[in-house]
Amino acid sequence: MMDLKEIEQFEPTSWCEGIIGDGCGGGRIFFTCKDSLNVYDPITKMSRILLDGLDDPKELSKKGCHLFFTCKDEKMTFDLSKMALV
Repeated sequence: MMDLKEIEQFEPTSWCEGIIGDGCGGGRIFFTCKDSLNVYDPITKMSRILLDGLDDPKELSKKGCHLFFTCKDEKMTFDLSKMALV
């Protein structure tokens, strides 16, 4: 697990915040790196890889319990309630 300063060393390709009351992950920061989808909790200052082995994920956004991002022009959705791609 890492703190926010350590996240910067991975040079996130995109990020978004989970809004409190908007479903899963409220108050957390979600970000993509070269090959992964990650989450950072500013309260515990811990980070976790949600999905690894991705091909250049970008354009991350969140609505409710879903994270939306693009890998090599393919749109993908990660469901936080199922902790899986849908």
